[in-house]
Amino acid sequence: MAKKIYEHEIDDNFEIYVLIKSADIRLAKNGKKFIAFTFQDRSGQIDGKYWDAKEEDIQQFQAGQVVAVTGKREMYQNNPQLRITKLRLAREGEPNRPELYMERAPLKSEEMVEEVSQILFEITSAPINRIVRHILKKYQREFFEYPAAKRHHHAIVGGLGFHTVSILRMAKTVIQHYPSVNKSLLYGGVILHDIGKTIELSGSMSTEYTLKGNLIGHIVLIDEEITKACLSLNIDEDSEEVILLKHIVLAHHGKQEFGSPVTPHLLEAEIIHHLDNLDASINMIDTALLRTTPGTFSERIFGLENRSFYKPVFTQATEEGQ
Repeated sequence: MAKKIYEHEIDDNFEIYVLIKSADIRLAKNGKKFIAFTFQDRSGQIDGKYWDAKEEDIQQFQAGQVVAVTGKREMYQNNPQLRITKLRLAREGEPNRPELYMERAPLKSEEMVEEVSQILFEITSAPINRIVRHILKKYQREFFEYPAAKRHHHAIVGGLGFHTVSILRMAKTVIQHYPSVNKSLLYGGVILHDIGKTIELSGSMSTEYTLKGNLIGHIVLIDEEITKACLSLNIDEDSEEVILLKHIVLAHHGKQEFGSPVTPHLLEAEIIHHLDNLDASINMIDTALLRTTPGTFSERIFGLENRSFYKPVFTQATEEGQ
């Protein structure tokens, strides 16, 4: 079986089949167009530039296409990239189905559905329970299929649902340790906090921001969905429970400069902000370290202030074996 992108070493020359995740047309300093690609297979994503792109290249090499790339895996400014020497569309009889190259969440959709369904029974506030169930039902397919982001954390098929389940698992531990936490608000807020991404993003194949995603954003979009749910279910939008639930989703980025219209002013809002950030950070670091040689530093992670992370030679398994 052919090696995947990150199974090749740095400076390896190879010919490999990959999916075009995104293809952005840009202008070089010499005035000529080039294509800034993000390629993907099940080992991860990598960028590559196709210089002096002709119009026919721009027309055929588009997001969602599988291509055969001849090139070299390199590092540029401590970030992985693919130097392209030859590029063509995958032909009939070659592995040209996009789904062969898409990373998937480690949990199956039905497993995530079951886990979230069990949590719903612990949301004892009737208005919050009804709102959460209503919105989940409306967006269930997308919620358990879409990525959680275009690029940075949980940017895989099913990543949105998996990110949510991961936070729910941490939230359970928080509730066990801190009995003052309101279960209905915490669980309801976790389930809804990112569900607006089913409207913000275009899907899992070649993920882009929709018009609403670019101009409104998932935080405001879920606030609107809660309002719509209240109207459909004849729930008073001005009740304290609904206002608190809205505050949680509006505040979950923590700071206004990070996209939240308000900062957390509720215990459960503060918890969700930190759990969300923790899960996203761990996922980004884990993803980078998976393709890092022990004893070296990872690529720079844009979502974590462009920091690199060291991958120790020492592991828990090493310690236990001593």
